Amino acid sequence: MNDLRIRAAGPEDLDAVLSFWKVAAEGTSISDDRDGVERLVARDPGALVLAERGGELAGTVIAGFDGWRCHLYRLAVHPDHRRQGIGSALLRAAEERFVRLGGRRGDAMVLVRNERAQHAWRAAGYAPQDQWQRWVKPLTT
Repeated sequence: MNDLRIRAAGPEDLDAVLSFWKVAAEGTSISDDRDGVERLVARDPGALVLAERGGELAGTVIAGFDGWRCHLYRLAVHPDHRRQGIGSALLRAAEERFVRLGGRRGDAMVLVRNERAQHAWRAAGYAPQDQWQRWVKPLTT
């Protein structure tokens, strides 16, 4: 993995990230659009972390910190690059970021139906919390 480069995304990366998620990420999010990702990078420039191999996007993770909690989203590795340590490298970078910012515990959004992701998160030391449910309400403008 000597050729793996981990870095924060910039505005110039957003179109490539959105295209990448269509291939590598499980499911879609209400925020999977140019405006949503642009706001993320503008508000928290280090939150969208990219892994590149050979100059190509190989993986992503969003490591958002709101000053209180550390949230992980969109851990995605291109199908051609899975099981090569890229997801682990992205999580290490995200966790290091959280520690630098004063974070104490990371939490991840993982789809119930995505068994491969659940295995990866468990292998990284994360565990589901059965006493919590995610409650959502779409906001309209």
